[in-house]
Amino acid sequence: MNEAINDTSSRGPSPLPEITKVPTLWTFIGLVGGLGLGLLMVMRAPGALAPLLAVAEPVGDMWLRALRATIIPLVVSLLFMGVVQTVAAARAGAMARRALGWFYLILAGGSAMAGFLVPALLALIPSPPGAIEALRASVAAADAKAAGPLPGVGDFVASFVPANVFAAAANDQILPLLLFTAIFAVAAARLANRQRESLLTFFEAVGGATLVVVGWILWVAPAGVFALSFAVAAHTGAAAIGALAHYVLIVTLTGTVMFLSAYPIAVLFGRQPLGAFARAVIPAQALALSTQSSLATLPAMLTACRQLGIRDRAAEFTLPLAVALFRGTGPAMNFGVAIYLAHWLGVPVDGWHMLAGFAVASVMSFGAVSLPGAISLVTSCGPIALAMGVPVGPLALLVAVEVLPDLMRTLGNVTLDVAVTAVVDAMPGLDEENASE
Repeated sequence: MNEAINDTSSRGPSPLPEITKVPTLWTFIGLVGGLGLGLLMVMRAPGALAPLLAVAEPVGDMWLRALRATIIPLVVSLLFMGVVQTVAAARAGAMARRALGWFYLILAGGSAMAGFLVPALLALIPSPPGAIEALRASVAAADAKAAGPLPGVGDFVASFVPANVFAAAANDQILPLLLFTAIFAVAAARLANRQRESLLTFFEAVGGATLVVVGWILWVAPAGVFALSFAVAAHTGAAAIGALAHYVLIVTLTGTVMFLSAYPIAVLFGRQPLGAFARAVIPAQALALSTQSSLATLPAMLTACRQLGIRDRAAEFTLPLAVALFRGTGPAMNFGVAIYLAHWLGVPVDGWHMLAGFAVASVMSFGAVSLPGAISLVTSCGPIALAMGVPVGPLALLVAVEVLPDLMRTLGNVTLDVAVTAVVDAMPGLDEENASE
């Protein structure tokens, strides 16, 4: 699951420590084993479930709490660094500004698309009968009750400006916290170099230390996922399997729409013939599926650009920037996960909180970094869900079934990277603007 939730392996060289050799296969085995054992116990020895659940439920809850504890420090530090990087890139010239503009246009467009598509898919392709209801009654029940009623419009708007940013962090008020972090990062980018570098070093250190903790948590992920899935299967039976398969289908379809959008973008705005673009990106797409990493696919993407006649200057600048800051499928799929969580838990989400989810999803891609699937699911989708008033507990279970959505993320990201590079190269007047700078 190297691609993880935001194609996070693609950021490239980073001062943050890389987390490698995470037991993702064992995490999936833990999911299958927990579901299998839970179903077996339900069918063969239901009387023995109580003592096993007395152990499994606290273990799963403890692992989930540990995972959630990393969200705030990691998201804040990564978003700060991402905003500072974006501001620095915007100062690099006309090409950088245009590329960043297209990045954000596609990211925001993907978020908006997911806001309409995912509810439509849930209505068109309903979950297996009884599956969602059964899951609500088990692993998600406590979280759903804890969510409470959504605030009114006045309270929602007022919450954008927290009276105490530390209290906002302690209470999981993610939207005002991220807004404050983004504004603080933009302000930091205007400081003198020494002061800016000092702040950047501080947040890099916070992010790095948190990643070390994350690494420790992920090494026990198989046990945590096993405990959670065992408890779910014990309470819901076979319904859990159908619900997880339905989740994979909905999120993968959302990513597929973003993947397919790369082709009209390349044709309409990049002035590329459809057949030529489709043929040129096939080798990069094949490599993306085999490596699940946009960074590893960068040489193949450069080759595709040359075959399409894209100037080396545009390709050699835009593609690395895209690999670092642009994950085209991320906002759409992450917003889709949050919407699915609300559906799963039965949490009502009004238009204002959907707008909050859209806003957070549209900017979180700029705060991604090289992370394995388990933590990147929580750090990328968790802030969106929290902004919408949706509990994040079930994310710990969903991480083990991210293999297929993860493939679609990489495939879509790589194809969109080449398409956006074609668009930047096709923009009129770019040579004159860069010559004058």
